[in-house]
Amino acid sequence: MTRWTPDPTFYASPREALTAPAERLAYVAAFDRSATRPDAIAVLDTDPHSPTYAKVVGWTDLPHTGDELHHFGWNACSSALCPTAPHPHVERRYLIVPGLRSSRLYVLDTKDDPRNPVLVKEIPAEELAAKAGYSRPHTIHCGPDGIYVSALGGGSSEGPGGIAVLDHTTFEVRGAWERDRGDQYLAYDFWWHLTRDVLVSSEWGTPSMIENGIDPELLVGRKYGHRIHFWDLAKRSLVQTVDLGDQYQMPLELRPAHDPRKEYGFVGVVTSVEDLSASVWIWHRERGQSSGRSGVAAGWSDGDFNVTKVIDIPAEPADTADLPPALQPFGAVPPLITDIDLSVDDRFLYVSCWGTGELKQYDVSDPFHPRETGAIRLGGIVGRVAHPASPTERLAGGPQMVEISRDGRRVYVTNSLYGSWDDQFYPDGVGAWMAKIDVDTETGGMTLDERFFPHGDDFRGLRVHQTRLQGGDASSDSYCFP
Repeated sequence: MTRWTPDPTFYASPREALTAPAERLAYVAAFDRSATRPDAIAVLDTDPHSPTYAKVVGWTDLPHTGDELHHFGWNACSSALCPTAPHPHVERRYLIVPGLRSSRLYVLDTKDDPRNPVLVKEIPAEELAAKAGYSRPHTIHCGPDGIYVSALGGGSSEGPGGIAVLDHTTFEVRGAWERDRGDQYLAYDFWWHLTRDVLVSSEWGTPSMIENGIDPELLVGRKYGHRIHFWDLAKRSLVQTVDLGDQYQMPLELRPAHDPRKEYGFVGVVTSVEDLSASVWIWHRERGQSSGRSGVAAGWSDGDFNVTKVIDIPAEPADTADLPPALQPFGAVPPLITDIDLSVDDRFLYVSCWGTGELKQYDVSDPFHPRETGAIRLGGIVGRVAHPASPTERLAGGPQMVEISRDGRRVYVTNSLYGSWDDQFYPDGVGAWMAKIDVDTETGGMTLDERFFPHGDDFRGLRVHQTRLQGGDASSDSYCFP
């Protein structure tokens, strides 16, 4: 666990990370919707020169049923090289895997046999609730001083949701991260600008709001999350909250610039209740403006944050007969932005439109004026577009979770969102598939890899969600040097 020299998969800067070797394995969270079989971590061969390329080459079953594995991450990453990091000689070895339904956390060791991770620790729901006051762990990020875990629920109540911290080396639950949360109640994703002492968090809903699918009454009533929170990372206190407008429901995934000199990032909004469109927004610092305006708790000494919409994706008209019951009254397919991802060089933003079955690529060299440079269709509520490797197979689901290689040349997508939401939008079954996309990093553009399409029985009847790449990826690591 402790090294005399830094882990070779850690990079001090995003510029250095771009030179990292290509990943040879991908770890994929697989879950059983019926909760009668254990969830698992599937291991995929991503080496195009390997005889088992695109095959499942490893499989680790977990000991319980009903977990619904979600956004897992590494115990340590490049943030360990930050000047203030107390553990510079930890290694990227363990996967921290949350069960969103069960509230359990698992620790899997990948070191001795990367193709067959070994379960070495289980953190029961009762421990997370007792020590941190949280339940329903959702997302893992490796920080310089510990392992950060977002959670949707309170320990013995619906909320507030928030962030728990685990110890880097023992994986013991230290407690809740927040010292002063203000009026923050709903939780979802979080990330940070480490060199600026800023943490950003987003909102989805409490466990009962998301457990059985999207609730039309809550959606029309504009009760799901619609705010972005900005925290003082060092003081662990809420400083500013920006309301996007309650018509913009569910700002979910947060992707800050990797360049530590920058103070901007992107957030995807699932839908607008006014027209079913989806959108992407940029948060950015307004230097020298700290006016104490509405939404600012204490104010920043060096300027407040603003959040501005930069991408609009409209709903697509559709015949009522082709729509699931939840969408028939609207006569349209919403894009449903459920994930976004930003390349390590901060140049390309990928946006998954799970409803329409589309992955969009934007050049965000000018982050305030994204320019669409590519799009690929797979699945979709109406389109059911096939993969070229299996051209007669109509796909359900759509590009959902997105992961980018460190050099930006490869993008991986999986197709399941959350069990009950899958069933609601794809009532005939969502299946299981994973695709790889090759990227033109010079001018933009994407091409499906026809050799990479694990699907169906490859995943033993389980659905697939989050992907992590061996050695790190675009959404796993943070950097303190440019």
